[in-house]
Amino acid sequence: MSFSKKVKEELSLQISDARHCRLAELAAILTYGGQLIENRSHLFLKLQTESPLVARKCFTLIKKTFNINIDISIKRNQGIKNNQTYTLIIKNQDIVINILKATKQSDLYSEDGRIGNPGQIVIQNTCCKRSFIRGAFLMCGSMSNPKKAYHMEFVTDDILKAERLQEIICTFSIDAKIIQRKKYYVVYIKEGSGIVDLLNVMEAHVSLMDLENVRILKEMRNQVNRQVNCEAANISKTVEAASKQIDDIIYIRDYVGFGNLNEGLRDIAKLRVEHPEASLKELGTMLLPPIGKSGVNHRLRKLSMIAEHFREHKEET
Repeated sequence: MSFSKKVKEELSLQISDARHCRLAELAAILTYGGQLIENRSHLFLKLQTESPLVARKCFTLIKKTFNINIDISIKRNQGIKNNQTYTLIIKNQDIVINILKATKQSDLYSEDGRIGNPGQIVIQNTCCKRSFIRGAFLMCGSMSNPKKAYHMEFVTDDILKAERLQEIICTFSIDAKIIQRKKYYVVYIKEGSGIVDLLNVMEAHVSLMDLENVRILKEMRNQVNRQVNCEAANISKTVEAASKQIDDIIYIRDYVGFGNLNEGLRDIAKLRVEHPEASLKELGTMLLPPIGKSGVNHRLRKLSMIAEHFREHKEET
């Protein structure tokens, strides 16, 4: 099961005790997944979903809020995935009108039957805004597998619906953006922290914990990778520096010998050649008396300067 389906499964099991919250969630379900059909001046309300759990929740919300029964038909798609489409139909026109009025959508549907944005009063309370976002996700939301990428989106064919949803999400200090994708408008969130916050807003707490576990593991892997890369870079620098130091020391030895070097330079030169893999700190502990890393570095730089001097002198002659 995809992560997106797990989130919807968790959300579909939540039924609010407060009628105003149920109305807010129904308003979102109608806005982002409902359709009005007029046949011979008779009005039908239709809801479609590919999730049996979402279909059951829509049925339960309507039944519990309005104490009515609705017809449910199941139609199998003939596509490659062979998914089932669950269609909920309310044929009683009076009930349809009552539902639209209760969700403040009675005058907000277009000629093609698409239902528009509900009135502001439906989402006046913070709890109702949570319910509205939850209903929107059930009908038009999806989420990528967080192991691969952080991405949550809501897809609608109406810019006004997209802007309303963006506005509601932003009231929770979550950065939601809108992009047009062909004929659709997508409200999306790409930051992992923003998705976590929105899951919390929708009260998908189990999914939130699963996502946080994924984020922790990814952060640990990234931290380990950064540390390994840093150590690899440091090792590479150390090897390159040691190689250059050894080249300089061998040049001095072969060109003029160590006889003109003072004791300190002779000692560090011999140790560097004998222990090419040793760090500056380790070289310092091999000396008698031992010296610090900066002292070793100073002597090696002095040797490099001497080697460079001899190279320049050789070129001149």
